[in-house]
Amino acid sequence: MRFLNRGTNRRRGGRLGRRGDLVFLAVAVVAAAAALFVVLSPPGTPADGGTVAGVSGTVQTRWGPLSDRDRELLAGVRRAGLWEAPSGQQAQQRAASRRVKEIGGMIATEHLKLDEDVRQVAEQLGVVLPSEPNRDQKQWMAELSARSGDAYDRHFVFRLRAAHGKVFALIADVRAKTRNSLVRDFSARANAAVLRHMSYLESTGLVDYSTLS
Repeated sequence: MRFLNRGTNRRRGGRLGRRGDLVFLAVAVVAAAAALFVVLSPPGTPADGGTVAGVSGTVQTRWGPLSDRDRELLAGVRRAGLWEAPSGQQAQQRAASRRVKEIGGMIATEHLKLDEDVRQVAEQLGVVLPSEPNRDQKQWMAELSARSGDAYDRHFVFRLRAAHGKVFALIADVRAKTRNSLVRDFSARANAAVLRHMSYLESTGLVDYSTLS
C-alpha cells in the first residue's frame, strides 16, 4: 500500500507540476505581449487609437494627426456655446424687438445642438473641453444683463455678431489646414452654424460694421 501511495503521489505531483508549468508559461506569454505593446505603442496613443486627455502638441489618432490648433477650435466652439446659448435665451425675455427675440431663440437652440456635437467629437478625441465661459465672455454676459429695451437689442447684436466673426475665422482656418478627418467634418458643421447665426444677427439691421474687427 505504501508503494502504491508513493506511485500515486508521484503521478499527482507530476500532473500538478505540468499544470504549474503551463500556468507559468501562460503568464509569461501575457507579460511578454504586454511589454511588446508598451514598446510598440508611442506615448499618447492608447489602444483604441484615441488621444490622452490633456496632451499637448500633435498626436496621432485613428482619424489623423490632432494638433493644438484643432483642440483650440473645439474649445472655442464649446466656450461660444456656453455664453451665447444662455444669452439667446435671455434675449427671448428681455429684447424689445420681436426679431431680436426670435433670433435669440434660434441661436440658443442651435448652439445647444452644436454643443452636443462638439462634446461628442471631443470625447472621441480625448480632448478636455472648458466647463465655463472665459473672462471676456462672462463680462459680455454681465453687460447684457445690465441693459434692457432698445439698448439691450443693440448690444446683444453687437456682442454676438463680433464674437461669431472671430470664431468663424478660427473655424475657417482649421477647416482649411487640419489633417484630422473628424475635426474637418466637425468644422464644416460648425462653419455652417456660425454663418447662419451671423446672417440672423445681420437681418436685424442693427449691425454696425464699422465696429467689427
